[in-house]
Amino acid sequence: MDIPARQIRALWSEDTITVYQAYKPQIADAAVRDGRFPDTWSRERMTWVKPSFTWMMYRCGWATKPRQERVLALEIDRTGFEAALAGACLSHYEPGTYPDRDAWGRRLHATAVRIQWDPERDLDLRPLAHRSLQLGLAGWATRAYADEWTRRITDVTALAHRVHDLVRAGDHDGARALLPVETVYPLPAELVPVIGASPVG
Repeated sequence: MDIPARQIRALWSEDTITVYQAYKPQIADAAVRDGRFPDTWSRERMTWVKPSFTWMMYRCGWATKPRQERVLALEIDRTGFEAALAGACLSHYEPGTYPDRDAWGRRLHATAVRIQWDPERDLDLRPLAHRSLQLGLAGWATRAYADEWTRRITDVTALAHRVHDLVRAGDHDGARALLPVETVYPLPAELVPVIGASPVG
């Protein structure tokens, strides 16, 4: 069965969606301990969240890259997540999603949220044909993410290391069994064209 090229797949519940970020230990320790980002975490710059666990592993090198040694799973409010999507703009101009380059430019400068669709990754971190959502939050969206939307923060670094160990040992089935169960997110139909997702149906 073919997978749509652009489709949000995530661990989600009725009220929340889980996204991933990687941080240095000091930030991660404080966030997990307090259930919120510390005051030292900048709420004024863009931060990128990823609903795909394997794409996060690609980005942080299985939690081995400097300042990305700790991977956090953040359960955030779906209402906030969808509000961010509603105000988003693709990072790069794309014919078909926008009437013309000028229209894209106007939206880009008027919004605080960015969308990128990057190749999804397999367990060996090789690119797949379908894409994974990366959501960049700035301004109001960063502040809301940090202080309003986040419901729970869990350190999943040990899981990242365990999955990586199994992959290196050649046990892909064992590694796959440990992955978070990511299914198609029920994206409201009106948001599909806004974020350049594949048409539903």
